Amino acid sequence: MNLIAIVGATGTGKSALSLDLAERLRVEGTPAEIVNGDAMQLYRGMDIGTAKVPPGERRGIPHHLLDVLDPVEEASVADYQPRARAAIERIVAGGAVPILVGGSGLYLSSVVYDFRFPGTDAVLRGRLEAELAERGPGALHERLRDADAAAAAAIGPHNGRRLVRALEVIELTGAPFGSGLPGEAALWRPTVTIGLRTERATLVERLDRRVEGMWRDGLLDEVARLRPAGLGTTASRAIGYAQALEQLDGALTERDAVAQTAALTRRYARRQVSWFGRYAGTVWLDADDPGRVDAALAAVRSASAGPRRPLA
Repeated sequence: MNLIAIVGATGTGKSALSLDLAERLRVEGTPAEIVNGDAMQLYRGMDIGTAKVPPGERRGIPHHLLDVLDPVEEASVADYQPRARAAIERIVAGGAVPILVGGSGLYLSSVVYDFRFPGTDAVLRGRLEAELAERGPGALHERLRDADAAAAAAIGPHNGRRLVRALEVIELTGAPFGSGLPGEAALWRPTVTIGLRTERATLVERLDRRVEGMWRDGLLDEVARLRPAGLGTTASRAIGYAQALEQLDGALTERDAVAQTAALTRRYARRQVSWFGRYAGTVWLDADDPGRVDAALAAVRSASAGPRRPLA
């Protein structure tokens, strides 16, 4: 049974499409279940800022890997990969179609492709983290760009944790970190990948409204409730949550917190477009096309009809 992966930038309607597609499959007699592929939606209580679909709006479709970590815990792709694959295998064994949906590029790729994670070296990691603290992520990004331009472009100059990991892997293996990026790896299992995209101007407007809505819907109160129990490094640096924390501390006005979150969200969406653009064989759909569910269903049927050439 094929895995369905729904990918694309934030704000393109991936969750809605996954629900619509699962519902259509169910009506036709094929049960489907959804597996979360968004790193921040792993966290309990982080709902508004991650656009997590509320339980009452999941239409009776089983969801997996939502709310499995406390915000004080650190999410990692190396931990996520086996958990997601195990969930997918259980879904298939139960006779249902697994739909993997989310926008966290490396997390999605670790499941879809045959990713294998090199080990870690505490001394090397400590040295790189000290350099990050002393010189900032920009300096590490320049080093990574010299060593592996593709990985540097995919990660961007602001994600210090992933920059450290990429440089660590390069030093440990002597190979480019990008050698495991999508488009250059074999599939883990037969997969039909459906991507959603829209015009940049339309997406920017939608993202700006979404960020404003986060504050209107109570993101500040959500963060205030989470704070006493603690937020780990990953959760506290999530887009929107970091800015809400600064607003609570008085370091940012609400206007500045919203503006900063919107700018970072737009930047993140650009990186997602670049990352998922390398997924070979993706069936790209217009996020605003009224016929997108029919088109997605047609892609799934086509992939299930017979032997399918590998996507990568």
